[in-house]
Amino acid sequence: MTEVISVRFNRRGKLYFFDPSGLVVEKGEDVVVETAKGLEYGECTHGNHEVDDNSVIKPLRPVVRVATEADKKNAQMGMDKENEAFEYCRKKIVEFGLDMKLVDVEYGFEGNKILFFFTSEGRVDFRDLVKDLASMFRARIELRQIGVRDEAKMLGGLGVCGKQFCCSQFLNEFHPVSIKMAKTQGLSLNPTKISGTCGRLMCCLKYEETAYEDIVKKAPKVDAFVETPVGKGTVVNINLLRGNVKVRLEDGLDTTLKSFTFDEINVLGGKGRRAEYIAAKAEGRLEEAGFTVTPPQETRSVHKKAPPPVRGRYPSATEPDHKLSGPQERSPASDTKKRSVHSGPERTTKDGDMGGKPVRPQPLDGAQQKKPYVKRRRGGRGKNR
Repeated sequence: MTEVISVRFNRRGKLYFFDPSGLVVEKGEDVVVETAKGLEYGECTHGNHEVDDNSVIKPLRPVVRVATEADKKNAQMGMDKENEAFEYCRKKIVEFGLDMKLVDVEYGFEGNKILFFFTSEGRVDFRDLVKDLASMFRARIELRQIGVRDEAKMLGGLGVCGKQFCCSQFLNEFHPVSIKMAKTQGLSLNPTKISGTCGRLMCCLKYEETAYEDIVKKAPKVDAFVETPVGKGTVVNINLLRGNVKVRLEDGLDTTLKSFTFDEINVLGGKGRRAEYIAAKAEGRLEEAGFTVTPPQETRSVHKKAPPPVRGRYPSATEPDHKLSGPQERSPASDTKKRSVHSGPERTTKDGDMGGKPVRPQPLDGAQQKKPYVKRRRGGRGKNR
């Protein structure tokens, strides 16, 4: 075990281990430490504690001293100069016409070095810019190109979840994120929905990847042929969070989807196994093919009822009684009388009775005949209609 303290040089930076060198440093105190760049001013995020020897890279850099009032004033002056250098560099970028975006500026604690961070889609020839900045600030100038994720970490902001960016809040380093993680979690593969403000895949896809991988090991695949408590069927949908699947049953005439948990089903195989089951079932040799015979279940009939017979508007008198509507049975004679449409003598048949095919009634006398209805047009002759 090695005794160390954790130091962060800015609110967005990584944590580094340093050797306390016999000093007792409390959390939140400012310290001056020795680095490969020289003396640096930072904040202690974790006081004296011990870590495993494998988690540190030896030899450790020592802590020079706990920051004094003079060190704090010097650090504050450097922060003021950072704002001045940022504005000046941005104007020069526009003046030289360089295709680059200035993101941040860091001023060295000793005042002999200034670091400029920028983003660009390609390589930039900034030699003239470096000469101009060096003559202006009389210090060593370093321009460093960073990616869009580092830019989001430096600038900060709010994500689609409404909280601060994970990278600017607590992530010390970026972990690789792939589209396979989104597939495993059943998320939409639309880039606009699984990408962050920086345009890359969201870092939070990495958080639950291990849990989803454990669930996927227990879950069957889509189109798998499974055995359920009510019969055999095919998996059509999987809900990993709820731990259930939807199965389309193959037994009986029930074609509805039913939900089962992962523990209630038994995977028999893929599409090939399903084809074997259908062939064995058609030939009646399920037991020989290695399938258990499931007792018949109450299924929903999918056959439609036959439509009722279509009757004419005026059924004939010779139709059977069961085709006539009404609660009481009627005789052909009474039905014939009820269908009379004239006030003359009753219709008769050739045989003299009321049965058989009805005969068209004889026309009335001329005195009894009514004149046809005549409708006249306005401004024209009348016409029978």
